[in-house]
Amino acid sequence: MNLLQIAWSYVRASPLRTLLNIVLIALGTATIGFVVIVNEQIGGSLNRDAQGIDLVVGAKGSAISLILAGVFHIDAPTGNVSLDSARELAANPLVKKVIPLSLGDSFRGFRIVGTTPDYLGLYDGAFATGRAWEDKMQAVLGATVAAKAGIGVGDTFVGSHGLGAGGPIHADSVYTVVGVLKPTGTVLDRLVTVNSESVWFVHEGALTDPEEKKVVESEREVTILLLQYATPMAAATLPRKINSGTNMQAASPALESARLFQMIGVGADVIRAFGGVVLATAALSLFIALYHALNERAYDIAVLRTLGARPLSIALLLFLEALILALLGGLIGLMLAHALVAVLAAWMDSEQSLRIQAWTFSASEFLLLLPALFAAMLAAALPGWRAARANISAVLSRRF
Repeated sequence: MNLLQIAWSYVRASPLRTLLNIVLIALGTATIGFVVIVNEQIGGSLNRDAQGIDLVVGAKGSAISLILAGVFHIDAPTGNVSLDSARELAANPLVKKVIPLSLGDSFRGFRIVGTTPDYLGLYDGAFATGRAWEDKMQAVLGATVAAKAGIGVGDTFVGSHGLGAGGPIHADSVYTVVGVLKPTGTVLDRLVTVNSESVWFVHEGALTDPEEKKVVESEREVTILLLQYATPMAAATLPRKINSGTNMQAASPALESARLFQMIGVGADVIRAFGGVVLATAALSLFIALYHALNERAYDIAVLRTLGARPLSIALLLFLEALILALLGGLIGLMLAHALVAVLAAWMDSEQSLRIQAWTFSASEFLLLLPALFAAMLAAALPGWRAARANISAVLSRRF
C-alpha cells in the first residue's frame, strides 16, 4: 500500500470523526463561497445592465433610487420629468444620445417600459420571433416575460397600473405582442417594451378634441432619461450642470453602483468573517482529532518505521489524511454554496429582480479550497512533527 491508500483507510476508519470534520470544513467553505459567488454574479449582472449608459437623469430625489429604477428596474422611480426638458437635453452638444423611459404600468409583475428602439439596441436585443413595434399598443416581450407568461407573437394582454402585480387593470387598453426577444442575460429579458406613445395613450385615452389634445401633449412627461456622452468633457460638466441648473437630477451608474456595492460589502464582510471562524473551528477540530489519533496509531506508525518508512513519510501520512478531509469538505462546501445561490436566484426570479446563474462555475471559485487546505496543513503540522519523532523502541516494548 502507498501512503495515500493508508491515509484513506484512516479516514474511513473513524466515520463519525471524519463526518464532523468534513461538515465543519464544508460549512466554512460554503459560507465564504456563497458571498464570493453572489458578489461575482450580482456584480456581473449590474455591469451588463449598465453597459453603454453614461448618465441617468430623472426627477430630483435619491440618486441610488434613480439608478435602481432606471437601469436595473428594481425600485420605484423618483418621479417624472417633462418631455420638453428631455428634448432640450437631447439637443445639448455634450449629449450623443438620449433614450427615454416611461414607467408606471406592469404586466403580471413585469414592468411595461415606453421607450425607443435604441433601448433594445443598448442590450443587443435580437428577435426570436416577430419584429419591433411600429405603432402604439404594440409590445415586444423579453425572453423571461414570454416564458413566464406563456404568450407570444399575435397574443394580446392588458397592463395594470403600478410597477408590481395587483394594481388596477387598464381593461380598455389592449396590447398586441408583435415580437419576442432572444435571451440577453440583461434586464431586457424581464421587461415589456412598447413605444412611448403607447404609455401616453393608455393614461390619456383617445383624445378627439384638437384643443384638448394640444394641451395634453404639451404636458407630456417621461420618467427617466438614459444618456450617452458625446465627448469625455461631458462627464466633468454635464452632471453638475443638470443638478444645479435644472429641476432634474443626474446620477452616474458607475458611481452609484460602486456606492451600492460598498454598502452591501459591509454585510458581506461579516458573513465572510463568520465563514472564517467556522473554518478556524474546523482546523481546531481536525488538529484535536489528529493529535489524539496518534495514540491510537502509535503501534501502526512504529511498524511502518520498522519496515523502512522514513520519518518524513510518517509526517506526510498525517498531512495526506488532513488534506483528504479538507478537499472533501471544500468540494462539498462549494456545492452547498451553489445550492444556496440557487435558492437566492429562485427568490430573486420570483421578485422579477436581478438575474443570477446559480450553477455557473468559474475557475477562480476553486481558489476557495485554499483556505480549507491551508487550515488542514496547520492542523496536521504538530501531529505530523510528533509522529515523525516517535520513539519506535518505546512503542514496541509497550506493545509486547
